[in-house]
Amino acid sequence: MEECDTNCESCATKASCTDPRKEMADELSAVSARMGRVKHKIMVASGKGGVGKSTVAVNLARSLQARGYRVGVLDADITGPSTAKLLGVETSRLSAGPEGIEPVDSRGVKVISMAFALSGPDSAVVWRGPMKMAAIKQFLSDVSWGDLDYLIIDLPPGTSDEPLSVVQLLPDLSGAVIVTTPQEVALLDSRKAVNMAKSMKVPILGIVENMSGLVCPHCGEVLEIFKTGGGERAAKELDVPFLGAIPLDPEVAPLGDDGVAFVERKTAARDGFEKVVERILQELERRRKAS
Repeated sequence: MEECDTNCESCATKASCTDPRKEMADELSAVSARMGRVKHKIMVASGKGGVGKSTVAVNLARSLQARGYRVGVLDADITGPSTAKLLGVETSRLSAGPEGIEPVDSRGVKVISMAFALSGPDSAVVWRGPMKMAAIKQFLSDVSWGDLDYLIIDLPPGTSDEPLSVVQLLPDLSGAVIVTTPQEVALLDSRKAVNMAKSMKVPILGIVENMSGLVCPHCGEVLEIFKTGGGERAAKELDVPFLGAIPLDPEVAPLGDDGVAFVERKTAARDGFEKVVERILQELERRRKAS
């Protein structure tokens, strides 16, 4: 198809026009209409899998909810959705409402995930990039999110299709939280995630170092299972805020399996994480005043 050079407003065939620029404008308009009711959109990213990014996203949502904010979670990991399980709603299914697709309610947190559209927990999503991008667009434009203070977007690992889709569809992202673990192999990839965000002009709220030492339940000594301090060093090198460290905690995994966030219980990880949340809120406020 030849590219259209006609001004759309004066074009006699604009009703049937298939100019890709017009289609993109329509998509952005639909997303903007929904997302205009969301004050802050925060994406949680990592360059590498297995660093606890989804756990951070879910606990960030619960911690903000506990502070009285209206919160939603969008699981943008199309092929490996996990937030539904972590929020205890993995058996829920999508339903239509008067204003679009209804998000699933997880004790007050609105959730949307590809997990709700699958026939079972073992079903595989074997999709190429364009289909994943279309699903994310639909999650943003067709879901009845309503009025939210925060939408937490849990991205899959890496710097490819899903992060690009989110950034293109949400030019007013409040920022990115980058999750890493202390060892060098994870820090290499987290640096790439930071540089991806910088290249796409997404504000970086900071780096979180997860699994940062194990507090012995008997003596209180910190055991450096994966070393410590790597996330803070990377933040200094990349000139981005360091949000804090979350220790390894044996209670985190079983709580997550039961759909309970560790910030909802008295855990070793909770104290460190609450400091992370406070720094995220402070960084958002600092940026608001500077704008």
